Amino acid sequence: MPADFNWAVGGEAGDGIDSTGKIFAQALSRAGRHVFTSKDFASRIRGGYTAYKIRTSVDRVQSVVNRLDVLIALTPRTIEENRDELHDGSVIIYDGERTTMADAPIPDNVVGLDVPLKRLAEDAGGAIMRNVVALGAACAVTDFPIENLDSALEKRFGAKGQKLVDNNKEAARKGQAYVEENHDHEFDYDLETTDNDYVLLNGDEAIGMGAIAAGCRYYAGYPITPATDVMEYLKGRIEQYGGHVVQAEDELSAINMALGAARAGARAMTATSGPGIDLMAETFGLVATTETPLVITNVMRSGPSTGMPTKQEQGDLNAMLYGGHGEIPRFVLAPTTIDECFWKTVEAFNLAEKYQLPVYLTADLSLAVTEQTFEPDAFNMDEVEIDRGKLVDEDGLAEWQNEKGQFQPHAITDDGISPRAVPGTDEGAHMTTGLEHDELGRRTEDTDMRIKQVDKRDRKVETAEEREDWEPREFGESEADTLIVSWGSNEGAMVEAIDMLADDGIDVRFISVPYIFPRPDLSDAIDAAEDVFVVECNNNGQFADLLERDALARVDRINKYNGVRFTADELAERISGALTAAPEVSQ
Repeated sequence: MPADFNWAVGGEAGDGIDSTGKIFAQALSRAGRHVFTSKDFASRIRGGYTAYKIRTSVDRVQSVVNRLDVLIALTPRTIEENRDELHDGSVIIYDGERTTMADAPIPDNVVGLDVPLKRLAEDAGGAIMRNVVALGAACAVTDFPIENLDSALEKRFGAKGQKLVDNNKEAARKGQAYVEENHDHEFDYDLETTDNDYVLLNGDEAIGMGAIAAGCRYYAGYPITPATDVMEYLKGRIEQYGGHVVQAEDELSAINMALGAARAGARAMTATSGPGIDLMAETFGLVATTETPLVITNVMRSGPSTGMPTKQEQGDLNAMLYGGHGEIPRFVLAPTTIDECFWKTVEAFNLAEKYQLPVYLTADLSLAVTEQTFEPDAFNMDEVEIDRGKLVDEDGLAEWQNEKGQFQPHAITDDGISPRAVPGTDEGAHMTTGLEHDELGRRTEDTDMRIKQVDKRDRKVETAEEREDWEPREFGESEADTLIVSWGSNEGAMVEAIDMLADDGIDVRFISVPYIFPRPDLSDAIDAAEDVFVVECNNNGQFADLLERDALARVDRINKYNGVRFTADELAERISGALTAAPEVSQ
């Protein structure tokens, strides 16, 4: 059997594809197996192709691959969509009693398991459980202990009553028994279990968990795919720590509510996607000029306009760097893995308060919806440090008052960072305005003060460049002639592609960049390499453009913008091909 196992379920939106996948992923993780998931879903309530794919192994996995061992096909389209990933010995589980599947196009080289999913589900208590019947059939194919499925069913349906849980357990066993009794094929799959205990988490949940750990106590947002799960994670949890979640009427309201909470002294954030960023851009400058610490999360999806709401893309980098009118100092962070979504969120809040700037936490759909297993100590709360910067109280105000005893919230400082006092601080009263202002925060059109305030705000970025660690993550062979650079969610696939390339005799140096601005200077690494490829999910190569400007050198591009994430074997193939073909490669 292969070192890892690849499973998928596919059908139409409304067929319960997502819940089925989550149940199986949870069962695998509870059985001590590593899991990495991928979703393909339509932006509609019903209709349109939807799939949930799981790659699992006893060893850590960081990407999906173009291979399927077991496919649960609820529609003929499911088979057609995944035909290229099937191989000799792959198994397709389908319901031949359904009219649409009676003549299912089963490839000759795979094993077709005709299982009466709907009929068996009805026998267990309801046709709606047909997917659970299919999971039971998959347990039979893979020799996976069905007891592990029980625990996942308890978690999924426990709140709805024990009878429903018991019915689902029965449905799973009917599927398992049917395969064992009616199909005598010797399947070449055996899902080994371990005693390990893993946490199953997606990127949006990791951002929400990181926000709470960082001390965020106010979230305002408007639901939008694929950022909504950040708000859903926080709701019901942040309240336990004295926090509050508000669903605003739109994105512009959301960011201004978050801004207000931040001005009041709370650690605050909002989260949205590209169309929401467009609406929020009006407030970006207000955040910067009032020197208010605020975390703005953008979970990117395919654009422009509403684009493809449920598809992958990294097309908002320039919006994060340059969005808003005027010149706005900012930080742009881009987590590269799901666990980094947690740690970069913590870092974002600290940077926001230390430098009193907007911090853009830039994730993408692949990070947001992908679920992955982690060791519980991957999110050690004891390692979380909170730095509130120059937040002053009554005892610290004196050195920031002028000769009249007035507090100066925009005092000109060598490092660009002024003191910050929250409303209610005794003798800390001050003005706040979006207009240019003097050190007291009062409106001014004095040209000399204008220059001083602009320079002061920009110095904060210069100070951060000196004080903070902006180093990238590096993998592979440091002396290799081929350099690969990426950002965001491409890291996992590329890390696994390194080993695939090595098997073909190709050594690469891989640099994954989590900091977009400020960002590390990669000029020396680019100069030292014979071939440089930048991997990103957009058409124009937005990060590649930045690197070319930084290094004053041309780089080659491996772009993907069809709405689907990179896979490890795909990257290995495209890099190998690019080294022997045309330098510019896009799709």
